[in-house]
Amino acid sequence: MSEFLVESPDAIVGKLTQYAVKSSSSITDLQLNAWKGQVRILQATLARLPEAHIAFEYVIPRMGKRVDVIVLYAGRVFVLEFKVGEGDYPAAALEQALDYALDLKNFHAQSHDREIVPVLVATNAQEVPQTIQKFDDGVFRPLKCNADNYLDSIWVLNQQEGEFVPPVDALDWLKSMYLPTPTIVEAAQALYAGHNVKDITRSSADIPNLTITANAIADVIECAKTDGNKAICFVTGVPGSGKTLAGLNVASQRSDAKEGEHAVFLSGNGPLVTVLQEALTRDKVDSAKEQGKKIRKSDAKAQTKAFIQNIHHFRDEYIKDSRAPSDRIVIFDEAQRAWTKEQTSKFMAQKKGIADFNQSEPEYLISVMDRHEDWSVIVCLVGGGQEINTGEAGLSEWFTALKEQFPEWKVFVSNRLADPVYTNGENIYTGFVSGQLKYKEELHLAVAVRSYRSERLSEFVGKLLDCDIDAARSLYTEIRDDYPIVVTRDADTAREWLREKSRGSEGRGIIASSGGYRLRPYGIDVKRSIDPAAWFLNESDDIRSSDFLEDVGTEFDVQGLELDWTCVAWDANLRKTADGWDYRRFSGTKWQQVNKEEAQRYLLNSYRVLLTRARQGMVIFVPKGDERDQTRLPEFYDPIYEYLMLLGIGQV
Repeated sequence: MSEFLVESPDAIVGKLTQYAVKSSSSITDLQLNAWKGQVRILQATLARLPEAHIAFEYVIPRMGKRVDVIVLYAGRVFVLEFKVGEGDYPAAALEQALDYALDLKNFHAQSHDREIVPVLVATNAQEVPQTIQKFDDGVFRPLKCNADNYLDSIWVLNQQEGEFVPPVDALDWLKSMYLPTPTIVEAAQALYAGHNVKDITRSSADIPNLTITANAIADVIECAKTDGNKAICFVTGVPGSGKTLAGLNVASQRSDAKEGEHAVFLSGNGPLVTVLQEALTRDKVDSAKEQGKKIRKSDAKAQTKAFIQNIHHFRDEYIKDSRAPSDRIVIFDEAQRAWTKEQTSKFMAQKKGIADFNQSEPEYLISVMDRHEDWSVIVCLVGGGQEINTGEAGLSEWFTALKEQFPEWKVFVSNRLADPVYTNGENIYTGFVSGQLKYKEELHLAVAVRSYRSERLSEFVGKLLDCDIDAARSLYTEIRDDYPIVVTRDADTAREWLREKSRGSEGRGIIASSGGYRLRPYGIDVKRSIDPAAWFLNESDDIRSSDFLEDVGTEFDVQGLELDWTCVAWDANLRKTADGWDYRRFSGTKWQQVNKEEAQRYLLNSYRVLLTRARQGMVIFVPKGDERDQTRLPEFYDPIYEYLMLLGIGQV
């Protein structure tokens, strides 16, 4: 602070400008004036804190943003968000300041055990009564301040709370590791903007880095290019381990058509494609606006489609066009959900008027990439226990096609691909020609990173659905302190729990099985379709947003995406019995038994998807039922609730 107070404002702004140019950031007159205003205000007042340290434009990599000012004082981290010339305290600015504080608390190693105070400095706003409120994790509710009283507010807070011990070592804090876990939307935006996967994901001794898998895929691509052959690699991983992120990284790093290796990310998950395309489009429009430029939203969306597409659009295009695709590398997300020959043939006959189509979706997609005369690469992202719809092939169709139709293709897998969760017990490794199958252990992602609060969430959910009571109870005791899971019998209580838990722009929402038809009396209507882009991306005051807690997402809407906090509404289509699960579907006015093993697996997987969507915690709503309604009898729901309580899950 002593150095800052005696340096000329022009010199400080000059250093900030040099930094911005070095980091390829554009500088507008608006930004220069904001810096000048900040420096003037800070130098006029901060002499009262001579032992403090100050940092400008502190980078928050996960969010692709920079904090205006960090002040390290009295053992606390003060996060100052300036709005120079602002005469009010906008809700969006308060949320932004809180988001920065939460991001530091969650992902900045030297801030985990610190108290963090976000401060909105709206320079021209009127003074308002100050409420000092500290959350359980040591993050404070944002202070509302103006240019004249922000330091008084900091002073009062420190007097009220006392000095936080031990004091902050400024150099250690600035050099501290930043270990982010972005949402898939944040990751796509960062990668599309040119960041590398290693810049936006966690990397430490106890967390295998996605970079290892990215490098393994890069090796496959480079060998295929050098040798002029064709290769396919299967990337496996537990739910939430970052498979989609690994695929998006390949698409972003190999996007240069001039180098002859253009890559595209393909997914049959319509909501995922819709949400990511819309998020990238909005980000592109906003970035242009910040730089004083204009771009039409339709033009921005057209550009994002070269990065991520719906797999069915890709398929349909090359039915009409017999040439090799422009893409040399294609990434197929959720490859286990590709269609069987029967499902594909049925669709082609009914929807496309092609009566003699006799290929499975995997065989056809490989055949399209096989049109290249020299090299091409397919990257298949494979989730275990994720098939949730009729006609989804699992892995068998991919391997059958490679063995019988494309023996010249090199096939790269990890030994984990043979696990029953991926193969449903089939032996898929026999029948390859000599030298066709090759092992790369780096192609498996073993650690879940979606929930940065608990890497063992997916394992717990697996044991819960396997009805392994002892293992599930043991895992729950490990994760409950960091990852809250509670159960309630009241839907309004669940909604209130979500509102209390979510802060800043943390996403919250109600999710339920698409077969949960009898949740409607509780205001949870799974038959009402949502707009996925609006549900995931719109502001919390938009009634279409998940945050509004009115519209409900199903497993088809949320697979591959995530929220910070969820309410999982559990209906009577999956009932608990003494021997395991009782599978039901609702038809007309009655519940009917589900007897087909495949349909039972899809139903169980739908709950697996729902129970692994939350990054920070979830409340499970199990209705009480109603004796007057034969479709909602208490005996349908009570055993589910009792089973969850048996695992040690607390009630709210």
